[in-house]
Amino acid sequence: MPVLRSLALTLALGVAVLPVGAMPTEQSVSTLQEDAYIIGPGDVLDLKLFDAEELSGSLEVLNDGSVPLPLVGSVRLSGLTLQQATHWVQQLMSKELLRPDLQLRVVKPRPIRVALVGQVERPGIYSLTTSETGQTEGGPEIRLSGLPTVVDAIQKAGGITQNANLRGVVLQRRLPGIESELSYKQAELDLLDLVLDGNQSQNPFLFDGDTIRISEAEETPEEAVELAAVNLSPQVISVNVIGEVENPGRVELQANTPLVQAVLAAGGPKNWRASTGNVELVRINRNGSATLKKFRIDLGEGASNEKNPPLRDGDSVKVNRSTLARASDAINAVSQPLGGLVQIWTLFRLINTN
Repeated sequence: MPVLRSLALTLALGVAVLPVGAMPTEQSVSTLQEDAYIIGPGDVLDLKLFDAEELSGSLEVLNDGSVPLPLVGSVRLSGLTLQQATHWVQQLMSKELLRPDLQLRVVKPRPIRVALVGQVERPGIYSLTTSETGQTEGGPEIRLSGLPTVVDAIQKAGGITQNANLRGVVLQRRLPGIESELSYKQAELDLLDLVLDGNQSQNPFLFDGDTIRISEAEETPEEAVELAAVNLSPQVISVNVIGEVENPGRVELQANTPLVQAVLAAGGPKNWRASTGNVELVRINRNGSATLKKFRIDLGEGASNEKNPPLRDGDSVKVNRSTLARASDAINAVSQPLGGLVQIWTLFRLINTN
């Protein structure tokens, strides 16, 4: 479509166009729920001309966003709402028909492609339809039906990470219009309000091109252990527990299990050999770096970042030896070789005597 024609369409429909790189406008969650469907490549439309039935029929939106209109030719409708597209087609058909009374509707919507970035298990681009199967890490398959929502997309991406900030999930959406790629709006969602209090308004339906951003929380929320049971979180994690515990090795745990509970799952610390004041947590980060933190564990301590942090998949926990255990091991290391020498010397003296 020529630039002048595109500009004329923009002005005729009253579509606001923001300049390239414009900051997103803040919108309330209720406004997102009221957004109109935006036509895009892959949609199949039905055009019904009431006074010209022979010109009616289905129209498929091509990759370039255009549709072949009878009597008019190729016209770009991508980026417009149905109301805007109907108004524009009527204007074009009025040049060829005396009474261009028509109805335009979507008979087969395209798959919805959304981007998930930040604190999800598998960030990336996902295609969603009205019939999907989602699965959080280690959890059962979940049958997703109906129009896809924010929660459906997160479940298909494997669920949230332990560090996800559920109180500040950002949903970014393009604005309708010919130049919709250049402007967008965003709203902030509180998914904790959804999973803890059932506020469904925090789980809006998704549109093609939406972006869901889940930032990293500064500290683990108080509800971390409770969140481990919801279907947004991975259900099972694998942790290595080594050192002075009764059953060292790999342990399967529920997601967000605190450090103390992981040590208990490995049989608990050995009576006098374990130093509960010197427990190390080794964690491999997404960027490949490793962090080492030391904790003093207390079996009566609740989950907290400072004293009893929730664990992630792949964490390694080492319960170090106590001072008494180190001293005992040192004595054994010295005395065992000497004991062998004493036995050999005694045997040598007996042979010489005989």
